[in-house]
Amino acid sequence: MSQNSSTQNQTSPNPSTVPESLSTYLREHRDEAYLLLRRFTALDKKFVMRSELRETMEALSAEQENSSLLSSPLGDVLRSCEEAAIDGPWVAISVRWRPGRWQFLRFHAEAVDVEEIDVSEFLAVKERLVDGQDSRDQWQMEVDLTPFNRGFPMLKEPRSIGQGMSFLNRRLSSDLFQDLDKGDQRLLEFLRLHQYSGRQLMLSRRIQDVTELRRALRQADEFLRKQPNDATWDDVSVKLESLGFEMGWGKTVERMRETLRMLSDTLEAPDPGVLENFLARIPMIFNIVILSPHGYFGQSNVLGLPDTGGQVVYILDQARALESEMRKRLDEQGITLEPQILVVTRLIQDAHGTTCDQRTEKIIGTNNARILRVPFRDTQGEIIPNWISRFEIWPYLERFAEEAEKEVLAELGGNPGLIVGNYSDGNLVATLMSRRLHVTQCNIAHALEKTKYLLSDLYWKDNNDQYHFACQYTADLIAMNNADFIITSTYQEIAGTDDSVGQYESYSSFTMPGLYRVVNGINVHDPKFNIVSPGADPDIYFPYSDTKRRLTALEPELREMVFGDGGGSPYRGHFNDESKPIVFTMARLDRIKNLNGLVDWYGRCEQLRELANLFVVGGHLDPALSNDHEEREQIERMHELYDEHNLEGQFRWLGFQSERNLVGELYRFVADHRGVFVQPALFEAYGLTVVEAMSSGLPTFATCYGGPSEIIEDGVSGFHIDPNHGDEAANLIAEFLDKCSKTPKTWEQTSKNGIARIEGGYTWKLYAEKMMTLARVYGFWKYVTNIDREETRRYLELLYGLQYRSLAGS
Repeated sequence: MSQNSSTQNQTSPNPSTVPESLSTYLREHRDEAYLLLRRFTALDKKFVMRSELRETMEALSAEQENSSLLSSPLGDVLRSCEEAAIDGPWVAISVRWRPGRWQFLRFHAEAVDVEEIDVSEFLAVKERLVDGQDSRDQWQMEVDLTPFNRGFPMLKEPRSIGQGMSFLNRRLSSDLFQDLDKGDQRLLEFLRLHQYSGRQLMLSRRIQDVTELRRALRQADEFLRKQPNDATWDDVSVKLESLGFEMGWGKTVERMRETLRMLSDTLEAPDPGVLENFLARIPMIFNIVILSPHGYFGQSNVLGLPDTGGQVVYILDQARALESEMRKRLDEQGITLEPQILVVTRLIQDAHGTTCDQRTEKIIGTNNARILRVPFRDTQGEIIPNWISRFEIWPYLERFAEEAEKEVLAELGGNPGLIVGNYSDGNLVATLMSRRLHVTQCNIAHALEKTKYLLSDLYWKDNNDQYHFACQYTADLIAMNNADFIITSTYQEIAGTDDSVGQYESYSSFTMPGLYRVVNGINVHDPKFNIVSPGADPDIYFPYSDTKRRLTALEPELREMVFGDGGGSPYRGHFNDESKPIVFTMARLDRIKNLNGLVDWYGRCEQLRELANLFVVGGHLDPALSNDHEEREQIERMHELYDEHNLEGQFRWLGFQSERNLVGELYRFVADHRGVFVQPALFEAYGLTVVEAMSSGLPTFATCYGGPSEIIEDGVSGFHIDPNHGDEAANLIAEFLDKCSKTPKTWEQTSKNGIARIEGGYTWKLYAEKMMTLARVYGFWKYVTNIDREETRRYLELLYGLQYRSLAGS
């Protein structure tokens, strides 16, 4: 996975030299520096973000003759500045030279001087500005994980962030086998751990030390060389068991020899790649628990209900892919058993016509994966029957984790091999459960709320009654630092871009005044981070040209949805000219998804209106049907834009669609009409609809902010658009469609490139393969090294007991 190229290549000054070079500049250009600092303090704001700082600097530079400001050390600093905290005459700033590399400076506007301060001092300034009190109390509670990371290998280069497994294998395999006897012995002990239902796997106690293991490997290879390649374990088990080997080396003699030689090569001369491939084969994961407590988790009639959306689709597809990969790996290693996956969620008695009141539910498309629902209970032990917002569920999670653990052990008949948390609540429950069961823990954030709500940490008290951010951010800190590994869909989710802080990076330092400050909460260079991009269900989202798989029976309904009476869905508008290509978009109706932005761009672009029709799918059409204030505003705005731009005859708006087969065929229907897909979000953490559209063969235009900028190769497999420059985006779409009308191969080539891009890196098959390898590799290193970080866990238990529990209880 590649990230923003400018982030990869960005260079930054040595932070130790910055204060001195700044001081020199301030002395030599005192007038200009004074005017700039004065303008900052005159903004009459406590906190100023990077865009306004830049604009103020650029405006002053434009006013001054022969200004050197923009190319000066001060200009360099301010271009990399994320935020200023202004407590006149002091201006304290945070400078982000690159992902994870920060520096903090404080200017005096009147003295025109600068000094470097530490992160704790910078946070104290922010606290003082928020609560008006002197926050220099030396006993202010601080969370600092720095001491626990000393001596632990960390990545150094920004381009390596999110490639933790590869780094860990290279670094730790070298360290482990430096003392060959010690490293080899640990590997031997690890191989003797594995059992299933009382049956020993891999190695028996017959092999006591590495010398015996080497001898047994030579004898096994010599014996197997004389056997037919397709012979099975039953054919050779008597001899191999006498040597100390047990089931799990391979289904056939050919595979057994491959696996045995990987181990032999690792003992002879450790190689990270060989070790990774060997670990990937070890049968050590037979059952997985996936945790997702909030919302209505079900397989039908749930999408669009409160707190219920893409995460449900993600987990169901994830479960199908993981079960298939687990079964494949076990079969290849000669183990015949059916793996189990439990998706543990909340049982909601008031289920609103869904299956969320059923204790168990088989996941469609799997053999042995199922949903297990456990209720929330109040302090008296009574079941909570109704839905609870994801922002309100914190008091119930500890008891939920305890009950879910008992249910899981009863269902599986023992411990799972891997626990996967989802979102803040699921990750906290995964932490509690993995801590007690001593099972490898994986976290998936999906979307961390902290970067969505500007200054929500500073003003947590103002939002606490509604959002309880203090509780959630504390839970996030605990869970992300407890996880053995974390997977993200994109690089930006971890470390952002040149111009934006990553979701995880935002937890590196922050403060919640009056509660605690975090001076080192997470390190984005930690090798626990891995980018594993999900795909779209290949049975639903496949190329329009694959006519044999298409559901042609749906075509009449699709024609009604697009051109007729809406196919039973509420709609507004129609198309006068059905021969035009379709500009298609589909998402929730909220401000961030920016569907109204696209409608406005289209309405203002005469060329695009002449070339194409606009088809929007999303939300309700009647504001009275929505319980969400923001959605109601977006609905009303959509109707206003329809009238304001006089879009009748060129625009159709259809209500939200949740039937996946129908949606998959809708993408292909638009492709049949040589249309395009547009994802105009102000920010998109990943971009599942982008993957769906490209998988279907639709040329795609998507926001340059967030995951889509990594999925799409601009100008090759699709196009990046800036939602802040809508007219330019509309013109780009119009130019493409105009070119396609003159040269149809342009559309076809972009379509093919998009399909190839997805098949090369964004499929559930690739996702499951990497996920299963990650689980084994991290499980191995957790056993043979201090990667378990027990000291960190004990520290976080204090944070849980002293902060989280009281916040949740209140």
